[in-house]
Formats: sequence, structure tokens, C-alpha cells
Amino acid sequence: MHQYRGKLIIHTGSMFSGKTSSLEKEIKRFKIAGYKTLAFKPTLDTRHAVSDIITHDKTSIEAILVEDIYDIQKKVKTYEPQVIGIDEIQFLAGDVLEIRKIILEFLKMGITVVVAGLDMDFSAEPFEVLKELMPISDYLTKHHAVCVNCGTDAWVSHRKTASKERVVIGAQDEYEPLCRTCYTEACEKEAQIINKNQIKIEDLEN
Repeated sequence: MHQYRGKLIIHTGSMFSGKTSSLEKEIKRFKIAGYKTLAFKPTLDTRHAVSDIITHDKTSIEAILVEDIYDIQKKVKTYEPQVIGIDEIQFLAGDVLEIRKIILEFLKMGITVVVAGLDMDFSAEPFEVLKELMPISDYLTKHHAVCVNCGTDAWVSHRKTASKERVVIGAQDEYEPLCRTCYTEACEKEAQIINKNQIKIEDLEN
């Protein structure tokens, strides 16, 4: 696996698409090959009480909780890993360009960086950090969940609740994977419900 030294490997896609499982397999594979590895998980990801990176299939690897890219930088200086994994990188705090800069520094040091993260939010807008990292990656895999409506490849994570906050931590109770067509239809239905329930100002004045 020497050809993977100093490479950026990205696993992205919607929720439930296997991104974290792929990151877990990559890290375990490097570990078996004799590489010194470290895995990191943003503190914002509160879905599990422990720091481990846990997939939807309930497999896991040990991870260090971090707030931002500087926390990772400190751990890298302390432990000198050859391979690092960062799960849910869209939740990592800090300036996006600074994250990109420090990851590039890791690559120059010969450290392999394996990243997993959502490419888009619930409104189908790109997460900025993935938008910056994807073009400079050496290996990029876009994973697909199965659309819960029609069974084709899912395109985005549709939020089932009414919250409009960009980041709402959750799983099946909050989100569902949808293909582009089913997502568009769901958004149109939601817009119709909102418009139907709106009260016009002139009606309040009468």
C-alpha cells in the first residue's frame, strides 16, 4: 500500500450511503498493513455517547473527539501517524480554507488523509469543506444510498422535520435518502403545504 502514502482519499455522498463504513474499512486496512493510524470525529456529531466512529451498521473504530482542524494538527504532531481518518468532516469547526491548507500540509508530510463527509446539506446545497477538498483529492468516491420512495440511487439527504437550521444531528428519525426526482417532488409538496397554511396580511386586517 506504499502507493497511498501522502494521498487524500475522500468518501462522500448522502446519509446512509456507506461513507463512514468505507472510512472505517480504509483505516482498518491501513492498520493491518502496518501503518500507524489515528481517527478523528468532530465534537458536533453527538449521535453517539462515545468518541468512537460508529457506522449505521453498528461497527466502529476508536476515534479522538476534536473541535477543529487545529486539534487534529496538535494530535498529529504528538503521535506522528502515517494515516489519519476524519469522519463527518462537514461538522469540523473552523475556516474552510484553513482546513484545506492544513490537510495539504499533512499530505506534503507524507501522511495519508482519509475523509468521509456529506457533499450536500438537506437543501441540496454543497458543504463548503467538501467543495474545497474534492478537486484536490487523489481518490474520490461518491456513495449512494437507496431512495426510500422509488429504490433508485439516492442523491441527497431529505430532512423530514420542519427545522430550517442547516445542521440538525439525526438519523432515520430526521432524514431520509431520496433521488433527485423524489426530492424535487417532496420539496414541491412541502412548499404547497406552507403556501396553503400562510395567512395573508389583508385577511388579518379585515
